[in-house]
Amino acid sequence: MLNIEHISVSYGAVRALRDVSLTIGEGEVVTIIGGNGAGKSTLMRAISGLVSVDGAITFQGADVVSVPSYRRIGLGIAHVPEGRQVFPDQTVQDNLLLGAYSLGLDHQQLSADLDRYYDLFPRLRERCNQFAGTLSGGEQQMLAISRALMGRPKLLLLDEPSLGLAPLIVAEIFRIVRRLKSSGMTILLVEQMAHQALAVSDRAYVLETGQITLEGSGRELLTSESVKQAYLGKVGKTPPSS
Repeated sequence: MLNIEHISVSYGAVRALRDVSLTIGEGEVVTIIGGNGAGKSTLMRAISGLVSVDGAITFQGADVVSVPSYRRIGLGIAHVPEGRQVFPDQTVQDNLLLGAYSLGLDHQQLSADLDRYYDLFPRLRERCNQFAGTLSGGEQQMLAISRALMGRPKLLLLDEPSLGLAPLIVAEIFRIVRRLKSSGMTILLVEQMAHQALAVSDRAYVLETGQITLEGSGRELLTSESVKQAYLGKVGKTPPSS
């Protein structure tokens, strides 16, 4: 579905990504792990068109490097950014409807999609008329994910969905990721909770100082001694149950 070949991204004199290549197949969950400043969020922004890149990015066989970000949404790439970035002065339901704005759906289709994601996140149904800025961090994360899903994406980019959340909410977020995986959703996941992320992933990459240094199946990276020492020492011993 997605093929990235030798991309580089610079912020002025700072090279954030250097010669990065990776692939994501349809229906896969692929995780990117790495330390702070490794370039993980920059990679997500490159895929969604928020930063300029040198190199090649193809989505479903089409070159998208020169395609602006708003058009990539129309192609089926949805980005849930780090920090959630919901519209705080809009209601929960209005945030969700904005996620589907570009699709031009009729009332019946919108209602069906709203029901689908209210069923996935029952708390959002309870708070549908509440301003998004008054939600808890976990509820805002659920809203950000649901808003992206309202756009009926083919590829979902999740950037640090567990960041700043309580352990019970983190477990709930990963249960949702598992449900989306079971439904066939293609997901690229950037996540600080490396153990949980690798446990739910088909494949994974390690990104260090802007370069891919290791790749393999989620299981292979879970058992890699170098990954254990660098990324798994500070997280829980077992992932949340599915």
